[in-house]
Formats: sequence, C-alpha cells, structure tokens
Amino acid sequence: MEVDMKLINPRVNSVKLSKSVAITDQAAALTQAGVPVIRLSAGEPDFDTPSIIAEAGINAIREGYTRYTNNAGTLELRTAICRKLKEENGISYATDQIVVSNGAKQSILQAVLAVCSPGDEVLIPAPFWVSYPEIAKLADATPVILPTRISENFLLDPNLLESKLTEKSRLLIICSPSNPTGSVYPQKLLEEIAKIVANHPRLLVLSDEIYEHIIYAPATHTSFASLPGMFDRTLTVNGFSKAFAMTGWRLGYLAGPKHFVAACAKIQSQFTSGASSISQKAGVAALGLGYAGGEVVSTMVKAYSERRDFVVKSFKEIEGVQLSEPQGAFYLFLDFSYYYGSRIDGFGVIDGSESLCRYLLDKAQVALVPGDAFGDDSCIRISYAESLATLQTAVERIKTAFVSLKPINLSASQSANSQELQISCRFCRKI
Repeated sequence: MEVDMKLINPRVNSVKLSKSVAITDQAAALTQAGVPVIRLSAGEPDFDTPSIIAEAGINAIREGYTRYTNNAGTLELRTAICRKLKEENGISYATDQIVVSNGAKQSILQAVLAVCSPGDEVLIPAPFWVSYPEIAKLADATPVILPTRISENFLLDPNLLESKLTEKSRLLIICSPSNPTGSVYPQKLLEEIAKIVANHPRLLVLSDEIYEHIIYAPATHTSFASLPGMFDRTLTVNGFSKAFAMTGWRLGYLAGPKHFVAACAKIQSQFTSGASSISQKAGVAALGLGYAGGEVVSTMVKAYSERRDFVVKSFKEIEGVQLSEPQGAFYLFLDFSYYYGSRIDGFGVIDGSESLCRYLLDKAQVALVPGDAFGDDSCIRISYAESLATLQTAVERIKTAFVSLKPINLSASQSANSQELQISCRFCRKI
C-alpha cells in the first residue's frame, strides 16, 4: 500500500517557514555559487565571540567537561544568571526560577507551550519577530496582532491593547529593544501597559530582552518584571547570542515564577534535555565580563551605533523612504511603500516588500528581509550587523537599483490605511 502523504499534524501545516532563515540560506547558496551577494538579512553579529568566552569553551573540552548537565542548566550558570538579573535588571530570582535552553528561541517556545491552552490568545505587537505568531500556532493558540505606526516609533498603544483584551487573552509578548524595528520601550510606557495587565488575572507577559545590551544612549532598558506587581506575571527571556556574539553556541534562558519555570523545564526534559555543557561554561565566562558585558560588549555596541548612524543618514537621502531611527538592536525597518507599483523592464511590478526584496537581490545583489514576514508589508528589514565598508557598498548598490524605480505616489492617508489592512488581514484574527 502507498504511504498516506497527508499524515502531518495540522498545527505544523499551519506554521510558515521562517522567511529570514529562508532568505539567509538562499543568499548563502548564491554566495557559494560565486555571486557576490551582500547579506544583510540575518540577525547575526559579524564579530567573533570574545576570546575570553571562546577560551572558556575550549578549556571545557580540554578538561573533559563534555557530559550531560542538569536539565535546567548547571548550578554555576544559573547562579551567574541570578546575579546578573539582580545587579543589572533589579529582579531577584532563585536558581530554581531559571531554566537554561538551547537558545532564546527554545525558551520562548517552551514558555508559550507551558502557559497557553488551545484557543488562548497571544497578543503580539506588529512589526514582530517572525517566529512569535508561528510559535503561538504550534501551541494551538491564536495570534492576535496589534499594529503599531512608524510615526509612533512602532511602539504599542496601551489603548489598543486594552481594547483587544478578552477572556481568552493569555500572553502578551513584548520585545525591547525590538527585532525588527530597533524600538526601545521607555519605562513610562511599560508602566502604562503594566497597569492594564494588572487588571486581567489570566494575562501574562513574555518579555523578550535578548537585545538589552545593544542599546544607544539616551535610551535605557527596563525589564518588565521589575515593574510594580509584574514579577509574578512576567516570563523574562534572554540569552547570549546577540550581545556576546555567540549565535552558534545556542544558549538562552528563561526566568520567572517557579511554577511556570518548572513547567518549561518539564517540556525541555522531554524535548532536548539540557543545553551544551561546553556552551554553558562559555556562558559563565560571558557573564563574568562585568556589568552589561563590560568593555568587550561596549566596544561592539559603539561599532553598531556608528553603523546605525551611517545607514540612517544614507536612507534618509532616498526620496519617499520613511524610517524610525532605531534606539537598540542592529536593524533598520524602512518603509519603501512609496515605490510600490513601480514597473521594471525585465522584472515586472514591485507590488510589495517581497517583490522589492527579490528585485534588490537580483539587481543590487543585496539580501534583505521583506516586511511582510514581520507583519508590515510596507517595510523591509536591514541588518547593519556588518562592517561599515560592507554597509557602504550595500547602500551604493541599493541606491543605484532605485534609480530604475518610478514611484506611484499614494496620499499619506491611503498609505496608512493600506498598512493597517495588510497587517490585520494577514493573521488568524482580524483587528
């Protein structure tokens, strides 16, 4: 008998492949084929892992520290995480309130699976990291998308949040500094959001703080769990990939109330078990570099800040492009909708962010991520986690490619209405 090829869980069928991963893989394949593609699609630091961290991992191998660890992470690393959270974030946790995972993405997945039941709603401000809605779907929860505006720096309007809360609302995801926008939530706005959360007993907050150290003055980072009354409501996710340039080490963690963390650890015990023993030794070294990563991290952040200033200035020079200057992370989320409707000989019509990215990959040989993957089809995400020289070349290529585009102008009101419609129609529950 033939195999029934339809035997795939409907939840899996409903999940989309990460577009940022897919484009990064495509760009890598083109590079291997000899095409000189500049890859500004991946959210990956171009710096090497700091030597003191790398040496800790190497020494772990040399000393035979290569066996399974405790499922929730080594006591040494969890103790270091507790110290970091208290000193840097003003949150006090015990080691049994920490679970270390194979990257922050796994921590987020386990948190959503642990707290969401089928039919629960996960509230996600847009633009969002590509995986949030898909992870909600894997939990058989409903992603509820809350659009934001570029004119408001892509920050969530508390009034919109309050208007969308129902008895099914279970989890609000906040990412600050944000991927893909680089926006940073000021403490005052977080306090307004916290007051709303406090009125809904079932509602929890997942605070994704993976970019907390990549932040540009005068912006400052506030951990949501540190706000009055929010400690018992918040699941804080962080990791080592971004600030410490440790993407390949696959190391992240979650901190929260003991019963929620225990549920996450239970899932992990049947999923992957503990994170790499070698990576955990490296993580201890990373947290030993000093407050906020010390001079090692501040040097990288200074370079990101210079790159940010360059790309912001460069894209402001292109007619019709709108942007919100990022205050953290290493992304620029640009509104290119002014050029939608352009027709290019030999290519066709630019009808959205995906076709514009395909055009720029073909014409400029620069790989970017279309905004529709992040819930806003009017924009494109550019990662400036590359050298200044690389960014200069990429910008020149992009500017040259735009010479061929003939924009079809929309009024500001038409553009805003179009953006909201695109966001609201793209997901399971219309706004």
